[in-house]
Amino acid sequence: MRPETSETPHPLRYGYTTGACATAASTAAARCLLTAIEFGQVEITLPRGQTVRFHLQYCRLTAQGAEAAVIKDAGDDPDVTHEASIFAQVALSTQPGVRFHAGPGVGMVTLPGLPIPVGEPAINPTPRRMITEHLLHLAADFQHSGGFEVMIGVENGAKLAQKTLNPRLGIVGGLSILGTTGIVRPFSCSAYIASIQQAIDVARANGLTHIAACTGATSEQTIRKQYDLPDMALIEMGDFAGAVLKHLRRASIPRLSLMGGFGKISKLAAGHLDLHSRNSSVDLALLAAEAAALGADTPLQAAIRTANTSQRALTLAHAAGLPLGERICIMARDQARAILPLEVAVEVWATDRAGQPVGHAEFAGGMNR
Repeated sequence: MRPETSETPHPLRYGYTTGACATAASTAAARCLLTAIEFGQVEITLPRGQTVRFHLQYCRLTAQGAEAAVIKDAGDDPDVTHEASIFAQVALSTQPGVRFHAGPGVGMVTLPGLPIPVGEPAINPTPRRMITEHLLHLAADFQHSGGFEVMIGVENGAKLAQKTLNPRLGIVGGLSILGTTGIVRPFSCSAYIASIQQAIDVARANGLTHIAACTGATSEQTIRKQYDLPDMALIEMGDFAGAVLKHLRRASIPRLSLMGGFGKISKLAAGHLDLHSRNSSVDLALLAAEAAALGADTPLQAAIRTANTSQRALTLAHAAGLPLGERICIMARDQARAILPLEVAVEVWATDRAGQPVGHAEFAGGMNR
C-alpha cells in the first residue's frame, strides 16, 4: 500500500534500507562466485516474506572472489544514503558460516550500548541475519561446504556519516547498515497520523476496550506476549505518541497500553509527543538527574550524562541496582495522563533493543482511579 497525502499529488514511494541493499549485493556476489556467472539483477526475500528484485550497479569476479553493488533507492523519503552505492565483496572460506568485515564507508563500533559488540562492523542484527540466510541457502544449493567472508561498504560513506548521529554513538569511520523490515516507509506525517486515527476509530467501532500503541514491530511483538489482544487492537504509532493521546481525547477507549524502546519512552517522559530524532532527542541530563533521585552517586551520574545511548545509560543504572526503567515509565505515564481524558486508564512499557521489558508503569486513571 502506498500512503497519499493532501500535500502530495501522487502516492509516496516506499524504498529499501541499506540492509536490504547490502543483502542484495552480497547475494549477487556470492552467486557470481559460486557459478562464475555475472548477473544484472538479483532477487532477495525481506524479513516479512516479500520477494523483491534489485538491479545491480555491477556484478563481477575478482582476484579475491566476487563483488557486486546496488544503488540505494530510499523512495520518497530520501535520507543521507539515498542513491549511495552499497557494495559487497565476498570470498569463500573453508570455515562454515558467514563472517562480516567493514569495507570503505562502513563504521566500526567503539562504544557499548549498541546492538553490535564493540570491535565489530556496524552492520545491525537484521541485515546480518538476512545476508547469512541468503548466503547459506546458496551454499546448500551449490554444495559449498564452507562459509563466506563478506565485506560491506558504502561509497562515500565516511563523509555521509558526518551528517548522522554515528560519531556521537561511537560508530567510527562510516555509516551503519540498518533496517528491520528491509523497507523504508516515506515519512509522511499527515498520512501516518490519519492512519493512527483511523485505527483507533476502527477499534472503538468494533467494541474493543483495550488498545496497545507501539512504536514499532519489536514493541508490538512484546505487547503480544503480555496480552491476548486481537490485531485490531494493535496500533502502529511509530514516533507519533501525541497523535494517539490527542485522538483519544475525542474518541476514548477505556484502556491504553503504550509500548516502545527505552529511548523513545524517555522522550515521552521528558514531555515530547513527537519521538522522531528530527524533532526530539534523548535527554541524558534528565536520565542522570532521575538516577540521582534513585540514589546514583556522582560518578554514575556523570557516566549516564555522557553515555553514548539511552540504552547504555539504562544499563549503567540497572547495573547499580537502580530501577531507572520503571521510573522513566512512570514519568511517561504521567505525561500521557495529563493529556488523556479521565476515563482512559494508561500504562507504559519500555523495552531494550531485543524487545525485553526494562520498565513498566502500571495502569493509572480510568477504572483504576
